[in-house]
Amino acid sequence: MESMQKKAIAFFDVDGTLLSSTIAHCYIWLRTASLSSIQKFFWTIGFLPKIIYYLILDRISRERFNQVFYRNYRGMDATAVKASATDMFENYLRQKIFPEAISQIEAHKEQGHHVVLLTGSLDFIVQPIAAYFGVDSVLAAELAEQSGKFIGELTTEPLIGEQKAIALKKFAEQANVPLDDCYAYSDSQSDLPMLDAVGNPIAVNPSKALRKKALETDWEIHEWMQAS
Repeated sequence: MESMQKKAIAFFDVDGTLLSSTIAHCYIWLRTASLSSIQKFFWTIGFLPKIIYYLILDRISRERFNQVFYRNYRGMDATAVKASATDMFENYLRQKIFPEAISQIEAHKEQGHHVVLLTGSLDFIVQPIAAYFGVDSVLAAELAEQSGKFIGELTTEPLIGEQKAIALKKFAEQANVPLDDCYAYSDSQSDLPMLDAVGNPIAVNPSKALRKKALETDWEIHEWMQAS
């Protein structure tokens, strides 16, 4: 990484922070986009029991949830799915973006800050989002491929919890920017290590546990709403 002529780095989580969506919503959209209405109905009925399991697993371990959930991509054509991700952004995700997220990222760019999306979401899903916001860098999860198909496994540890903090610290160190001069935005308690790592943590639409932490430590709290 080239040495940045930047005053600071602003790290943004994506799902729940920049927009109101989850990795589950994105998978369901990609999986059903080419199905007819009746096919989509029956597929959804078949998928519903899994949702309950995933909700329980997510409460136990967000990292484990990501690992297990991404196995749903096993056997899917990588090229076709990546191409569909652009359509998904235009037809689904773009409408989920918080207007305040746009203005916040623009404010950082105007101050000469390097803006990074740091997320456990998949890289090909995040790239159109990154292009829309015009951010400088993306740190995202990546699915392994074999013979043109996803094998349902990540190429690295999920970018969740401590792994997110490790990635953030490594990026800041390589950029020669002190952590005290960095910003981090997230909505989730699972991102506490990332928020704790920087000098300027911001809780966005925080979960109950994160809101409690933010109030106790006098962190900034932002309430961002979807455009009506």
